[in-house]
Amino acid sequence: MKTFRSITQWQTYRDSLKGDPLGFVPTMGALHDGHLSLVEASLKENALTIVSVFINPTQFDDKKDFEKYPDDARSDLQRLEDAGVDVVLLPDASQIYRDEYRFKVTENGFSRRLCGAHRPGHFDGVLTVVMRLLNVVQPDNAYFGEKDYQQLQLIRDMVSAFFMPVNIVSCATVREADGLAMSSRNQHLDDISRKKAANLYAALKHSRSAVEARKLLAGQGFEVDYVEDIANRRLAAARLGNTRLIDNVEI
Repeated sequence: MKTFRSITQWQTYRDSLKGDPLGFVPTMGALHDGHLSLVEASLKENALTIVSVFINPTQFDDKKDFEKYPDDARSDLQRLEDAGVDVVLLPDASQIYRDEYRFKVTENGFSRRLCGAHRPGHFDGVLTVVMRLLNVVQPDNAYFGEKDYQQLQLIRDMVSAFFMPVNIVSCATVREADGLAMSSRNQHLDDISRKKAANLYAALKHSRSAVEARKLLAGQGFEVDYVEDIANRRLAAARLGNTRLIDNVEI
């Protein structure tokens, strides 16, 4: 497994490749089996797979949330090597944001709803870093999980709007045995909250409406940001203590 901390060095290596299909999985580290499912999909469908690990500061609306985000590069690199990843890109913020974030991508419709309504500037940071990473890596295929469904849709729309030559591949949400969607944030839950957290998925899946799901979650002690039905999806965000959980199911 090759590791690049320099974007310039990666780009030189990228230019030497023969043109075989390149798959890309962008991550913020703290890797779990959900991330690895994206890696596995890329390994199956591409000659080479590259994973980026970059904790993106611009998508955090709360500085404290950014500061406590788990960071264990050694463990992440070992998991990626064990999975058979070909290349890992580990840039720092000075490389990704050499313009000091003067230029950014802003979407003025869907990004203002759901998570965007509760996290000002979040999707500006997400879309900006994804566009930059896609331009740096220049993959044929890029893999994103359906757990972050609003993010997935916005990235698809951005790629289409800017005529970017990359195929965005969605992968199903990976869940714990009790149904909780795998997330790096789950490790912040204490034992009591962890047991309760699985009720988020159950409420979305089994309620007859978004209104019913919201009432059920509130009665179980969740602080609900939203539950909404959009097209064929029921999407939600809710907090247990200081941990914000998101999920969605097909309806």
